[in-house]
Amino acid sequence: MIECVLFDLDGTIVNTNELIISSFMYALEQHSQPAITREQMIPHMGTSLPDQLKAFTNLEDVSAMEASYRHYQVEHHDELIQSFPNVNEALEELRSRGIKLGVVTTKIRPTTIRALEMFDLLQYMDTIITLNDVTQLKPHPEPVLTAVSKLGASPEKTLMVGDSGVDIQAAKAAGVLAAGVAWSLKGESTLRKYNPDFILQDMTDLYEIVGGETAKP
Repeated sequence: MIECVLFDLDGTIVNTNELIISSFMYALEQHSQPAITREQMIPHMGTSLPDQLKAFTNLEDVSAMEASYRHYQVEHHDELIQSFPNVNEALEELRSRGIKLGVVTTKIRPTTIRALEMFDLLQYMDTIITLNDVTQLKPHPEPVLTAVSKLGASPEKTLMVGDSGVDIQAAKAAGVLAAGVAWSLKGESTLRKYNPDFILQDMTDLYEIVGGETAKP
């Protein structure tokens, strides 16, 4: 029986895909770096911002590009993000069943809160773990374990939901169940390579999972 569900933010419960891609394109252009395609960016999405910028540029010091990226995000945040279908309804239902809910993200806290507030999701979250709250980021288990600890939950009764391989890896390293979302930009087939316990075709698929039934990938 699942007692706690943790969610990644970007690409999982809030559609920030276009904001992220546009922010990278802006940062690269501002620092005279060669442009790269969406297809080249997508496999790296979900890892930390510095790691992504280093992968895109082969540079070691990307601090100035980080600043440009974050500047663009602040300026264009609200116009470039969207909701995903049935997220609010699913969270409302899970909360009504007494399930503890949380967010585990590699984003900074201010933009995490801003996105959650924009779609009225903050009200459902019992804990929010951002890059400001840990020393190691996903795929390291620390962010997931920190959320589990703050919620007083048992790892074996916790499910982590995400759109990236690092979400699944972090979940498995922390000893919690892992679910990938089929609406990931990376594609369902890519997520299956990480052997998640579940694949969600819709957020409402969580109802069956938390109910203890065997909805397998």
